[in-house]
Amino acid sequence: MPTTYKTLKGTSEGQYKEKGSKFIGIAIRCEDEEEAKHLLAQWKNEHHQARHLCYAYRFGIKQDIYRANDDGEPSNSAGAPILGQIQSFDLTNVLIGVVRYYGGTKLGVGGLINAYRTAAKEAIENGKIITEVVKDRFELFFSYQDMALIMDAVKESDASINKQIFENDCYLKIAIKIESTELLLSKLASFDSLKIEKIGTF
Repeated sequence: MPTTYKTLKGTSEGQYKEKGSKFIGIAIRCEDEEEAKHLLAQWKNEHHQARHLCYAYRFGIKQDIYRANDDGEPSNSAGAPILGQIQSFDLTNVLIGVVRYYGGTKLGVGGLINAYRTAAKEAIENGKIITEVVKDRFELFFSYQDMALIMDAVKESDASINKQIFENDCYLKIAIKIESTELLLSKLASFDSLKIEKIGTF
């Protein structure tokens, strides 16, 4: 299993124009299909006048979860070239969408492939590619009364907190270096209110 992988830092955009049509590429780090659905819905809302929002994503350190979507464009003319750019830059845990504002002139399949590929490539090149260390990822569910001590244990283990909710029932989504996992889990074993679910390793 690889110990590092390449992904994107933050969000970046690229643009390509041909025969009045405008293609806006949006590239973002994204770690699962649920997050991808949320981002795509957001982009669709922001670009509600656009004719198409085609996309591709790839997840996992083995790069084995992926999808390409043509959103009404001719088969394999949009999603596949976008996915091709993710593969070309050897990225994972990324989502790339390309929004098309139609200009009134058909581009043909070859023209579409070039447009979607170029917009995706521009979006990647305008962003920052980073090398990420593979980590174990967990969700922690616990009661508010244990919050302070559980937070101390998580912070001492140098885990990063990706999401947190502090109410009567508390929630943490964390990522931790694989070599530190065992020690953290042993520290957390004494909390009766705590339920731990492993999301995965990536």
